[in-house]
Amino acid sequence: MKNKIFREAPELTRVSSKGQVVIPQNMRLKMHIREGSMFAVSSPKSDLLVLKKVDNPMLKEDLAALKEVEEAWEEIEKGKAKELDKKEFLKELEEW
Repeated sequence: MKNKIFREAPELTRVSSKGQVVIPQNMRLKMHIREGSMFAVSSPKSDLLVLKKVDNPMLKEDLAALKEVEEAWEEIEKGKAKELDKKEFLKELEEW
């Protein structure tokens, strides 16, 4: 996965009174997100929200990707993840 989005510092956004969240412009451009783009929403743990851009109708691959995220967080919660410093993480990400 050689997507530069993961190498950038996270951007902050706020939830509006209507429950709306603004996706930063640079991410919208990179992911070709336009008005009407569809997303599947998942919450694999209480303080994590995952948005997956999907086609309409959703493809099996979209559901599989969300399932992978949920399984990964289960592994993390069970203590099966290892901690890496930034340099180690980026190296492992490049190899992946």
